[in-house]
Amino acid sequence: MKLDRIDIKILHVLQQNGRMTNVELAEMVNLSPSPCLVRLKNLQSEGYIEGYTALINIAKLGQALTVFTEVTLKNHRQTDFARFLAAIERIEQLIECHVISGGYDYLLKFVTTGIG
Repeated sequence: MKLDRIDIKILHVLQQNGRMTNVELAEMVNLSPSPCLVRLKNLQSEGYIEGYTALINIAKLGQALTVFTEVTLKNHRQTDFARFLAAIERIEQLIECHVISGGYDYLLKFVTTGIG
């Protein structure tokens, strides 16, 4: 599927507010609701839209500590990367993992109630 400017606008608008109705979305991208819904379903079925989430105000949940850490793997074989990713998927406090360049391989973001 090749994206056109309307598809890209749909993605942009949904990033700002994923809870809007199809009618509201159609209005924002200057389409009628039916073609907008067809495009939206195509974007979903082609994997451009993986799902919808809620942004949580972590501070409202109580005391929270955000920690960033950089990780360098000792070896850089494909199996080492796969083992590392499998291991970090089990860490409940890990909310983001980014591949980075430079002196480190990954930047991890944790949110927790404390260190210990």
